[in-house]
Amino acid sequence: MPAPASPASPAHIDPRLLRVFVTVAEELHFTRAAARLYVAQQALSRDVRRLERELGAELFLRTTRQVALTPDGVRLLPYARRVLAAQDALLAAFGQARPLLVDLNSPGLETGRRVLHRARELAPDCELMARYESGLTGAAADLLAGRLDVSFGRFAGLDPALRSGLEHLPVRFEPMAVILPSDHRLATLEAVPLAALAGETVYAGAGNERTLEWTDLAFHLFEGRRIAVAPPLPLAVGEEEFQRVMAKDRYPILAVVGFPAIPGSVSRPLIDPVPLSPVSLVWRKGLVHPGVDALRRAAAEIGHTEGWLQRPADGWIPASDQEVMDDHK
Repeated sequence: MPAPASPASPAHIDPRLLRVFVTVAEELHFTRAAARLYVAQQALSRDVRRLERELGAELFLRTTRQVALTPDGVRLLPYARRVLAAQDALLAAFGQARPLLVDLNSPGLETGRRVLHRARELAPDCELMARYESGLTGAAADLLAGRLDVSFGRFAGLDPALRSGLEHLPVRFEPMAVILPSDHRLATLEAVPLAALAGETVYAGAGNERTLEWTDLAFHLFEGRRIAVAPPLPLAVGEEEFQRVMAKDRYPILAVVGFPAIPGSVSRPLIDPVPLSPVSLVWRKGLVHPGVDALRRAAAEIGHTEGWLQRPADGWIPASDQEVMDDHK
């Protein structure tokens, strides 16, 4: 489309239009951007055109196949993000914060759920919304794009390029477990020594691009112990499908203590040493929101009361994870 005629410098730009612009710039797809903002695509397109008229600049190149930022769009993006961050901070300061979206990874996992529930008690006027879409690697991309606000997981397992745009607060060293078919040779043990898994092939999410940090932790743990990581399996969405796939292949599953029960299976803590899954609260750098403050307070409060960050004498985590967790001491 031709560039709009250049008007006089605008005296005022509606922040709502900037939020529309930033969302389209992050998605580079008008349909997805409209769905993310819960508006009709026609209304979203109208808002983009209005902003272009007010700025006297074309912001997007649109074809039937793709959407791309123009040079003016690229130039506007960092300014628009700073304006919206300032608006969020202002609204938060006066108790008018928008809803906060928190990824708890998987239903039934204890750490994130307990922190979220306590945060809701600490900040009852904040709307803290939960979602369950497993994996910090996948969540990190959504955090950086503004589609998500907070998640939980192994921060050291993220690519450094992702970590550079995020902040984290260590929350817990979660003891790890193995889930075994109820007739497995180790199922009668109350706890499973790591050495007893020698020769076994254990499922740890290999092939799932959203949980790379978990599979990487398994490789660290199994290295030198003659334990193999199971090859990629069909990606199962939903608890019922996951249980079906696991029952079919009958691999032991690497998990954390307290992982939801799976019919026909037993969960046993791992020992000698006790492997730990380092869990952090993770959010986008620069995010100001009273809900984030409440989550941080809740994590610190529960962690202090229950010793979540106290490592047992025989606890194990990779050295790289210990360095990342120690950064906050």
